[in-house]
Amino acid sequence: MRDTELDQPYTISYKGIYAVCDQNNRYTEIIEHPRCYGGTSWARYHYSNSPLILQIKTIGDMTRYLVKTGTSNLELKPSSSAAGIESVTVEYDRVEITYAGLGGGGVGATKCRAYADGVISYDITESGGGRSAKGKIVVPRRERLIIGIDDTDTKEEGATWTLTHNIANALNCEESVYLSHSIVQLYPVSAKTQNCVSTVIEFGCVNEAAKRKILQEIKNALLKYSVSDETGMVALSDFDATDVYEYSKMCRSGEVSKYFTHQYAKDHGVEIWLDGNGVIGALAALPWFARPDESIKLDADLR
Repeated sequence: MRDTELDQPYTISYKGIYAVCDQNNRYTEIIEHPRCYGGTSWARYHYSNSPLILQIKTIGDMTRYLVKTGTSNLELKPSSSAAGIESVTVEYDRVEITYAGLGGGGVGATKCRAYADGVISYDITESGGGRSAKGKIVVPRRERLIIGIDDTDTKEEGATWTLTHNIANALNCEESVYLSHSIVQLYPVSAKTQNCVSTVIEFGCVNEAAKRKILQEIKNALLKYSVSDETGMVALSDFDATDVYEYSKMCRSGEVSKYFTHQYAKDHGVEIWLDGNGVIGALAALPWFARPDESIKLDADLR
Protein backbone atom coordinates (compact mmCIF):
# COMPACT_ATOMS: atom_id res chain seq x y z
CA MET A 1 0.00 0.00 0.00
CA ARG A 2 1.36 3.42 -0.95
CA ASP A 3 1.78 6.18 1.60
CA THR A 4 0.25 9.34 0.16
CA GLU A 5 2.26 12.52 0.60
CA LEU A 6 0.56 15.83 -0.30
CA ASP A 7 2.53 19.06 -0.13
CA GLN A 8 -0.61 21.22 -0.12
CA PRO A 9 -3.60 18.99 0.69
CA TYR A 10 -6.09 21.85 0.71
CA THR A 11 -4.84 23.89 -2.26
CA ILE A 12 -5.42 23.32 -5.99
CA SER A 13 -3.53 26.09 -7.74
CA TYR A 14 -4.99 27.42 -10.96
CA LYS A 15 -2.82 26.95 -14.04
CA GLY A 16 -3.27 30.61 -14.88
CA ILE A 17 -5.50 33.67 -14.47
CA TYR A 18 -5.62 36.42 -17.09
CA ALA A 19 -7.48 39.74 -17.37
CA VAL A 20 -8.39 41.20 -20.77
CA CYS A 21 -9.70 44.79 -20.71
CA ASP A 22 -11.51 47.02 -23.16
CA GLN A 23 -9.83 50.23 -24.29
CA ASN A 24 -11.55 52.38 -21.63
CA ASN A 25 -11.24 49.81 -18.81
CA ARG A 26 -15.01 49.72 -18.35
CA TYR A 27 -15.14 45.96 -18.84
CA THR A 28 -12.78 43.13 -18.04
CA GLU A 29 -12.88 39.49 -19.03
CA ILE A 30 -11.30 37.38 -16.31
CA ILE A 31 -10.12 34.14 -17.87
CA GLU A 32 -9.29 31.38 -15.42
CA HIS A 33 -7.46 28.18 -16.27
CA PRO A 34 -8.19 25.73 -13.42
CA ARG A 35 -6.99 22.23 -12.65
CA CYS A 36 -10.21 20.85 -11.12
CA TYR A 37 -13.41 20.91 -13.17
CA GLY A 38 -15.60 20.12 -10.17
CA GLY A 39 -14.35 23.21 -8.38
CA THR A 40 -14.84 25.25 -11.53
CA SER A 41 -18.47 24.16 -11.88
CA TRP A 42 -19.13 25.04 -8.25
CA ALA A 43 -17.55 28.47 -8.70
CA ARG A 44 -19.51 29.17 -11.89
CA TYR A 45 -22.79 28.55 -10.11
CA HIS A 46 -22.02 30.59 -7.01
CA TYR A 47 -20.17 33.41 -8.77
CA SER A 48 -23.14 33.98 -11.09
CA ASN A 49 -24.78 35.90 -8.23
CA SER A 50 -21.95 38.46 -8.05
CA PRO A 51 -23.34 41.88 -9.09
CA LEU A 52 -20.31 42.72 -11.25
CA ILE A 53 -20.59 39.63 -13.44
CA LEU A 54 -22.37 40.07 -16.77
CA GLN A 55 -21.69 36.68 -18.37
CA ILE A 56 -19.95 33.40 -17.62
CA LYS A 57 -18.73 30.98 -20.30
CA THR A 58 -16.74 27.77 -20.13
CA ILE A 59 -14.65 26.90 -23.17
CA GLY A 60 -12.66 23.70 -22.88
CA ASP A 61 -10.79 23.89 -19.60
CA MET A 62 -11.09 27.67 -19.21
CA THR A 63 -13.79 29.71 -17.50
CA ARG A 64 -14.40 33.27 -18.69
CA TYR A 65 -16.10 35.88 -16.50
CA LEU A 66 -17.19 39.07 -18.27
CA VAL A 67 -17.42 41.74 -15.57
CA LYS A 68 -17.99 45.43 -15.10
CA THR A 69 -14.99 47.05 -13.46
CA GLY A 70 -15.71 48.46 -10.02
CA THR A 71 -16.64 47.30 -6.52
CA SER A 72 -19.78 45.57 -5.30
CA ASN A 73 -21.26 44.44 -1.99
CA LEU A 74 -21.35 40.67 -1.94
CA GLU A 75 -23.99 39.00 0.19
CA LEU A 76 -22.43 35.60 0.78
CA LYS A 77 -24.86 32.85 1.71
CA PRO A 78 -23.96 29.22 2.38
CA SER A 79 -25.06 26.73 -0.27
CA SER A 80 -26.47 29.27 -2.75
CA SER A 81 -24.03 32.18 -3.15
CA ALA A 82 -21.08 31.15 -1.02
CA ALA A 83 -18.37 32.86 -3.10
CA GLY A 84 -17.94 35.58 -5.68
CA ILE A 85 -15.99 38.44 -7.20
CA GLU A 86 -16.15 41.54 -5.02
CA SER A 87 -14.12 44.03 -7.03
CA VAL A 88 -12.17 44.47 -10.26
CA THR A 89 -10.05 47.60 -10.62
CA VAL A 90 -7.55 48.62 -13.29
CA GLU A 91 -4.41 50.58 -12.39
CA TYR A 92 -2.28 51.45 -15.41
CA ASP A 93 -0.87 48.11 -16.62
CA ARG A 94 -2.30 45.95 -13.84
CA VAL A 95 -5.67 44.56 -12.80
CA GLU A 96 -6.61 43.90 -9.17
CA ILE A 97 -9.28 41.25 -8.57
CA THR A 98 -10.78 40.61 -5.13
CA TYR A 99 -12.54 37.31 -4.49
CA ALA A 100 -14.47 36.34 -1.36
CA GLY A 101 -15.91 33.07 -0.13
CA LEU A 102 -17.19 30.98 2.74
CA GLY A 103 -15.65 27.68 3.81
CA GLY A 104 -14.23 25.79 0.87
CA GLY A 105 -15.24 28.69 -1.36
CA GLY A 106 -12.88 30.82 0.67
CA VAL A 107 -10.03 28.45 -0.14
CA GLY A 108 -10.75 28.92 -3.83
CA ALA A 109 -10.93 32.68 -3.32
CA THR A 110 -7.52 32.77 -1.68
CA LYS A 111 -4.84 30.09 -1.95
CA CYS A 112 -6.02 28.41 -5.15
CA ARG A 113 -6.00 31.64 -7.13
CA ALA A 114 -3.10 33.39 -5.39
CA TYR A 115 -0.60 30.77 -6.53
CA ALA A 116 -1.72 30.68 -10.18
CA ASP A 117 0.67 31.38 -13.03
CA GLY A 118 0.45 34.97 -14.16
CA VAL A 119 -0.29 36.40 -10.71
CA ILE A 120 2.10 39.26 -9.95
CA SER A 121 1.21 39.61 -6.27
CA TYR A 122 -1.50 38.65 -3.81
CA ASP A 123 -2.98 39.48 -0.42
CA ILE A 124 -5.01 36.70 1.19
CA THR A 125 -6.67 35.98 4.51
CA GLU A 126 -6.89 32.68 6.37
CA SER A 127 -9.40 30.36 4.74
CA GLY A 128 -11.02 26.96 5.13
CA GLY A 129 -13.24 25.42 7.76
CA GLY A 130 -16.09 27.74 8.70
CA ARG A 131 -14.23 30.95 7.90
CA SER A 132 -15.19 33.80 5.62
CA ALA A 133 -12.13 34.66 3.53
CA LYS A 134 -10.92 37.20 0.97
CA GLY A 135 -8.14 37.17 -1.58
CA LYS A 136 -6.86 39.95 -3.81
CA ILE A 137 -4.65 39.08 -6.75
CA VAL A 138 -2.84 41.39 -9.14
CA VAL A 139 -2.37 40.31 -12.76
CA PRO A 140 -1.12 42.10 -15.89
CA ARG A 141 -3.67 44.14 -17.83
CA ARG A 142 -4.07 42.59 -21.28
CA GLU A 143 -5.79 43.58 -24.50
CA ARG A 144 -7.38 41.18 -26.94
CA LEU A 145 -5.73 40.33 -30.24
CA ILE A 146 -7.90 38.37 -32.70
CA ILE A 147 -6.30 36.68 -35.71
CA GLY A 148 -8.14 35.11 -38.64
CA ILE A 149 -6.35 32.60 -40.87
CA ASP A 150 -7.47 30.63 -43.92
CA ASP A 151 -6.12 28.60 -46.83
CA THR A 152 -2.89 27.09 -45.56
CA ASP A 153 -3.63 23.71 -47.12
CA THR A 154 -4.13 22.17 -50.55
CA LYS A 155 -6.28 19.31 -51.82
CA GLU A 156 -3.27 17.06 -51.33
CA GLU A 157 -2.12 17.94 -47.79
CA GLY A 158 -2.56 20.11 -44.74
CA ALA A 159 -5.34 21.35 -42.46
CA THR A 160 -5.56 25.00 -41.46
CA TRP A 161 -7.09 24.41 -38.02
CA THR A 162 -4.25 22.13 -36.92
CA LEU A 163 -1.49 24.40 -38.19
CA THR A 164 -2.97 27.51 -36.56
CA HIS A 165 -3.35 25.78 -33.20
CA ASN A 166 0.17 24.37 -33.27
CA ILE A 167 1.66 27.75 -34.17
CA ALA A 168 -0.35 29.56 -31.48
CA ASN A 169 0.49 26.94 -28.87
CA ALA A 170 4.20 27.11 -29.71
CA LEU A 171 4.19 30.92 -29.44
CA ASN A 172 2.19 31.07 -26.20
CA CYS A 173 4.16 33.13 -23.67
CA GLU A 174 3.79 35.39 -20.66
CA GLU A 175 3.49 38.56 -22.79
CA SER A 176 1.02 37.03 -25.27
CA VAL A 177 -1.18 34.27 -23.86
CA TYR A 178 -2.97 31.95 -26.29
CA LEU A 179 -6.61 31.99 -25.15
CA SER A 180 -8.87 30.34 -27.74
CA HIS A 181 -9.25 28.65 -31.13
CA SER A 182 -12.42 28.34 -33.23
CA ILE A 183 -13.10 26.60 -36.53
CA VAL A 184 -15.52 28.73 -38.56
CA GLN A 185 -17.82 27.19 -41.15
CA LEU A 186 -18.12 29.24 -44.34
CA TYR A 187 -20.38 29.00 -47.36
CA PRO A 188 -19.07 26.12 -49.54
CA VAL A 189 -17.67 28.12 -52.44
CA SER A 190 -16.13 26.50 -55.51
CA ALA A 191 -12.59 27.41 -54.49
CA LYS A 192 -12.78 25.46 -51.21
CA THR A 193 -10.24 22.77 -50.34
CA GLN A 194 -12.76 20.38 -48.80
CA ASN A 195 -14.96 21.56 -45.89
CA CYS A 196 -14.66 25.33 -46.49
CA VAL A 197 -13.74 26.45 -43.00
CA SER A 198 -11.42 29.13 -41.66
CA THR A 199 -9.88 29.55 -38.21
CA VAL A 200 -9.68 32.31 -35.63
CA ILE A 201 -7.25 32.37 -32.71
CA GLU A 202 -7.21 34.74 -29.75
CA PHE A 203 -4.35 36.11 -27.65
CA GLY A 204 -4.23 38.31 -24.58
CA CYS A 205 -1.28 40.71 -24.94
CA VAL A 206 0.26 42.99 -22.32
CA ASN A 207 1.11 45.87 -24.66
CA GLU A 208 1.36 47.01 -28.27
CA ALA A 209 4.92 45.71 -28.66
CA ALA A 210 3.77 42.23 -27.64
CA LYS A 211 0.99 42.38 -30.25
CA ARG A 212 3.34 43.35 -33.05
CA LYS A 213 5.83 40.68 -32.07
CA ILE A 214 3.29 37.84 -31.93
CA LEU A 215 1.73 38.89 -35.25
CA GLN A 216 5.11 38.89 -36.98
CA GLU A 217 5.95 35.50 -35.48
CA ILE A 218 2.65 34.01 -36.64
CA LYS A 219 3.14 35.43 -40.12
CA ASN A 220 6.67 33.99 -40.30
CA ALA A 221 5.43 30.59 -39.15
CA LEU A 222 2.65 30.59 -41.75
CA LEU A 223 5.11 31.46 -44.49
CA LYS A 224 7.32 28.61 -43.31
CA TYR A 225 4.71 25.87 -42.88
CA SER A 226 1.80 26.72 -45.18
CA VAL A 227 1.57 24.48 -48.23
CA SER A 228 -0.70 26.91 -50.08
CA ASP A 229 0.15 30.01 -52.11
CA GLU A 230 -3.17 31.60 -51.15
CA THR A 231 -2.84 31.89 -47.37
CA GLY A 232 -4.72 34.76 -45.78
CA MET A 233 -4.05 36.29 -42.35
CA VAL A 234 -5.84 39.25 -40.77
CA ALA A 235 -5.69 40.80 -37.30
CA LEU A 236 -7.95 42.95 -35.15
CA SER A 237 -7.02 44.44 -31.79
CA ASP A 238 -10.34 45.06 -30.04
CA PHE A 239 -12.42 43.84 -27.12
CA ASP A 240 -14.86 42.25 -29.57
CA ALA A 241 -15.33 41.92 -33.31
CA THR A 242 -19.03 42.62 -33.68
CA ASP A 243 -18.36 45.29 -36.35
CA VAL A 244 -17.18 42.50 -38.65
CA TYR A 245 -20.20 40.29 -38.07
CA GLU A 246 -22.21 41.54 -41.06
CA TYR A 247 -19.30 40.64 -43.34
CA SER A 248 -19.06 37.22 -41.69
CA LYS A 249 -22.76 36.62 -42.32
CA MET A 250 -22.18 37.34 -46.02
CA CYS A 251 -19.34 34.79 -46.17
CA ARG A 252 -21.47 32.23 -44.39
CA SER A 253 -24.35 32.62 -46.83
CA GLY A 254 -22.68 33.20 -50.21
CA GLU A 255 -19.54 34.19 -52.11
CA VAL A 256 -17.70 37.45 -51.42
CA SER A 257 -15.10 39.08 -53.63
CA LYS A 258 -11.54 39.78 -52.55
CA TYR A 259 -11.98 43.44 -53.52
CA PHE A 260 -14.96 43.74 -51.16
CA THR A 261 -12.95 42.02 -48.41
CA HIS A 262 -10.13 44.55 -48.74
CA GLN A 263 -12.52 47.48 -48.53
CA TYR A 264 -14.38 46.04 -45.53
CA ALA A 265 -11.14 45.35 -43.67
CA LYS A 266 -9.91 48.89 -44.32
CA ASP A 267 -13.19 50.44 -43.16
CA HIS A 268 -13.28 48.42 -39.93
CA GLY A 269 -9.71 48.66 -38.69
CA VAL A 270 -8.64 45.14 -39.64
CA GLU A 271 -5.01 44.65 -40.69
CA ILE A 272 -4.16 42.32 -43.55
CA TRP A 273 -0.92 40.44 -42.89
CA LEU A 274 -1.07 37.83 -45.66
CA ASP A 275 -3.09 38.62 -48.76
CA GLY A 276 -3.81 35.36 -50.56
CA ASN A 277 -7.40 34.44 -51.43
CA GLY A 278 -7.67 33.03 -47.93
CA VAL A 279 -8.03 36.60 -46.67
CA ILE A 280 -11.74 36.36 -47.53
CA GLY A 281 -12.40 33.56 -45.07
CA ALA A 282 -9.84 34.86 -42.57
CA LEU A 283 -11.79 38.10 -42.13
CA ALA A 284 -15.06 36.19 -41.77
CA ALA A 285 -13.61 34.18 -38.87
CA LEU A 286 -12.89 37.13 -36.56
CA PRO A 287 -16.28 37.54 -34.81
CA TRP A 288 -16.28 33.89 -33.79
CA PHE A 289 -13.33 33.96 -31.40
CA ALA A 290 -14.06 32.05 -28.20
CA ARG A 291 -17.28 30.61 -29.72
CA PRO A 292 -16.11 27.22 -31.03
CA ASP A 293 -19.38 25.38 -30.41
CA GLU A 294 -21.35 27.92 -32.46
CA SER A 295 -18.85 28.82 -35.19
CA ILE A 296 -19.03 25.34 -36.71
CA LYS A 297 -22.74 25.83 -37.61
CA LEU A 298 -23.71 27.89 -40.66
CA ASP A 299 -27.03 28.94 -39.10
CA ALA A 300 -25.49 30.23 -35.86
CA ASP A 301 -25.56 33.93 -34.98
CA LEU A 302 -23.97 36.13 -32.33
CA ARG A 303 -27.06 36.93 -30.34
